Amino acid sequence: MRLKDKIAVITGGARGIGRATALKCAKEGASVAILDVLPAEKVAQEIEAIGGKAKAYKVDVGLFDKVQAVGKQILEEFGSVDILVNNAGITKDKLFVNMDEKLWDDVIQTNLKGVYNCSKVFSPVMRDKKYGRIINISSVGGKAGNIGQANYAASKAGIIGFTKTLAKELPFGGAEITVNALQPGMILTDMTKAMPEKVFQKLVGETPLGRIGKPEEVANVVAFLASEEASFVNGAVIVVSGGKDI
Repeated sequence: MRLKDKIAVITGGARGIGRATALKCAKEGASVAILDVLPAEKVAQEIEAIGGKAKAYKVDVGLFDKVQAVGKQILEEFGSVDILVNNAGITKDKLFVNMDEKLWDDVIQTNLKGVYNCSKVFSPVMRDKKYGRIINISSVGGKAGNIGQANYAASKAGIIGFTKTLAKELPFGGAEITVNALQPGMILTDMTKAMPEKVFQKLVGETPLGRIGKPEEVANVVAFLASEEASFVNGAVIVVSGGKDI
């Protein structure tokens, strides 16, 4: 097991990529703290059912004081943190001409400020122990943009700049801390399942592999980056899109 005795914090872990990542990390031997604004106890129970250790924490990652409070609780209950997966994200789509300030702020607060908040709370723990893995979930939309998603695309592009900066800052003084990002393409989640069939099939047709991805396929890459196998991978942005972004 590649993550034996490690402690992982997964945000947005109640469903989709976050749930798959929490389960994968647990199967690789990590104890898992699952953060989500939605109830995530069921995921924790799934992990416990396979012999793992997990606990769900209800928190809005966009609110720093709430993340800070949960962070203290996690440290009291788990003792430390080795891995942080910043996965929590939302969409509130609208053409820019119709996008009001609240739609903009809501997405930026969760998708980008949430990454800041969690990194700010948990990176000092990693600095103290001179070890850590931070994996940020961006999106191919942060590279190419997408009609109706100015807020989402901006938030996901911001994650890339944030990732590369922390990848330069956090390892100083010999700390074995790596910071990397993933850019998933179309992944089968609750959001994509709700798409009109015509739109869904169009996206499938635009992907060279002829299908959209599974959450587990993203989780597999997260587990690699969290493991010692990726100990010299730092500041990387890995695209997991089936070739759609080519």
